Amino acid sequence: MSEWSPEVLEVLQASGWTPGGRVDTAGWRTMFEEVGIGTHGAAQRFLQEFGGLAVAHGGPGISRAREAFELDPALVWGEEDRFAEWSDDLGRELFPLGELDHGRFFLGIDENSEIHLVETWVASFGTMPHALENLILGVMPRTINDRHR
Repeated sequence: MSEWSPEVLEVLQASGWTPGGRVDTAGWRTMFEEVGIGTHGAAQRFLQEFGGLAVAHGGPGISRAREAFELDPALVWGEEDRFAEWSDDLGRELFPLGELDHGRFFLGIDENSEIHLVETWVASFGTMPHALENLILGVMPRTINDRHR
């Protein structure tokens, strides 16, 4: 993808990403469909390209610390209810992508290719490809819904 900044491209490649790579997503699809979370087109496309990547870098970012994240939906197993509830609350289909900061937060993607931080609140990193760039460079996600406010 030619839209990446040189720094993001370097981080992605160091994490094992290659342009045009195809990841088999059948296992993740089956795992979540069995508990009622369907895979939409945006999740399928994203995971085919980026599934399995582990970005280990950390340090200062643009408006938040850069945190390690791993794009493996299996890491979200057991949190299906959280994703189903937030999907209902937001009126969007959130599909699990993996975890941020070693499981402190979860990541999901909706049908519009918007990447979300999912916890007891939900925030947006924006839509692809900017969302992945924001995640890598340490841009604070925009809070969408906070049940504790």
